[in-house]
Amino acid sequence: MNKIITVGREFGSGGREFGCRLAETLGYAYCDQEIVSEIVDRTAFSERYIQQILERKPTISFPIHIGRTLHTVPSPMLEQSTLLYQKQCEVIREMAEKSNCVIVGRCADHILREQHPFRFFVYADIESRIKRCREKEPEHENLTDRELRKRILDVDRQRSRYYGFYTDHTWGDRINYDLCINTTNTSIREIVTALSMLFMSQMQE
Repeated sequence: MNKIITVGREFGSGGREFGCRLAETLGYAYCDQEIVSEIVDRTAFSERYIQQILERKPTISFPIHIGRTLHTVPSPMLEQSTLLYQKQCEVIREMAEKSNCVIVGRCADHILREQHPFRFFVYADIESRIKRCREKEPEHENLTDRELRKRILDVDRQRSRYYGFYTDHTWGDRINYDLCINTTNTSIREIVTALSMLFMSQMQE
């Protein structure tokens, strides 16, 4: 069975960098944006639309009144979200079957639970996350610290609701992970170097 590592992460914590560096150091396949690209190839949806839907809790339904009776009408958004989640599961399982891999986000820890992946969760304090986002923000983007803080917390909220909806577990709860990594004021490169040595020693046993 292939070795699988999943990485959950708070927005701005450096989780994507952590996953990418870990995969490169271990010689594993890195799966992130590639998942979205593969879903685009398998559906009629655009990449932008898929990005908007994934990692957001779908709208389940909305009530309407017909005469004196209240009916619940299935939301088209729920149907599309469910379809995209099913495609995501399909792609992630196929990638895990091909080779050793590191998969970032997308409920991969839950989707691949029967393969028993090593599950990381990466987090940091809000000041460190704001600083990291500042270092990587586009030149034309001029958000205030307050606006950036709000964006960070909004993304976290969306990820939490999405994860909870599809897994029935609490996003970020340490009980759902094998190791939680605090990247506050810490070099991700150094963290990866130390962890990769641990993984390599286990592989040799």
